[in-house]
Amino acid sequence: MAEAARLAMARTESVPVPASVPESASGSAPGVAGRWWSARRRERLTQVGFLLPAVLYLGAFFGYPVVKNVVMGFQHYTTATFYTGAAPWVGFANYLAVTGSAVFGRAVLNTVLFTVGSIAGQFTIGLAIAVFFHRRFPLSGMLRSLLLLPWLIPLIVSSAVWRWILDEDHGVLNRSLGGAHLPWLTSTSLALLAVVLVNIWIGIPFNTTILYGGLQDIPQELYEAAAMDGATGLRAFWYVTWPLLRPVVTVVLVLGVVYTLKVLDIILGLTNAGPANATQTLATQSYQLSFQRFDFGQGAALGNILIVVSLLFAVGYLRASRRAVQS
Repeated sequence: MAEAARLAMARTESVPVPASVPESASGSAPGVAGRWWSARRRERLTQVGFLLPAVLYLGAFFGYPVVKNVVMGFQHYTTATFYTGAAPWVGFANYLAVTGSAVFGRAVLNTVLFTVGSIAGQFTIGLAIAVFFHRRFPLSGMLRSLLLLPWLIPLIVSSAVWRWILDEDHGVLNRSLGGAHLPWLTSTSLALLAVVLVNIWIGIPFNTTILYGGLQDIPQELYEAAAMDGATGLRAFWYVTWPLLRPVVTVVLVLGVVYTLKVLDIILGLTNAGPANATQTLATQSYQLSFQRFDFGQGAALGNILIVVSLLFAVGYLRASRRAVQS
């Protein structure tokens, strides 16, 4: 027995005891941590790989033109620059020239009136049509499809058609008004109104489509619960529809204002910013400075002013809407 015990002890002492696996500072084995970090790094590289083409595209086709336009606003950039490559730095001279011109004040006023009138008309009519189509009825799908036609037609084609409709002598509108000869496009008091009405007609489908999509996301159970509390009709719209539709309204209004501020082809196709600058806006003035007078520096300066105005409105309105939702 003593001999067997001695042999067992000798065999136990001869067996090597495995060394303990060192732990990293985080308490895990280095191999596991290495594999984890490797997988994390591969996932991050995959994300970057998917985002990189979009970032390059935005930088090349959006970022570079904006930066170039900002720089041109501080240079004397004309057609001679394309041959000589010289674009002297003039600082804020271009901005002082465009803001001090006799047309600038009229262009700012027309831009405000054109934007406010267009957005008010497009949103009000678009919301009314969206609420109307929210209740299904026969042929509602076909009618919604037909509403998209003004939005699908090229703007220059729409302006040409409306120029014929609003013609003073042979226009369909004047004939429908009992042979009236209203100078819609040649009168300094009616031209801006005519341009606003045409832009409203073009923008209604966009507002209707986006607002109708927002209405579809509102659960019907909320209307049923509101009806049990006596909220129907306008009360249901005010207490149920409008609060839940507010995020969509924010998007529609911000995009509408940004788009309307830069409307160019409709005005040029209808009135060419006339008569007597009655429909001159900041966008049309920037176009005329750049591509009719070939003063690209002043045109870029006016374009930069439009960019700043659009950004200020978008940021201000989004912050106000966020505070309203949080409250």
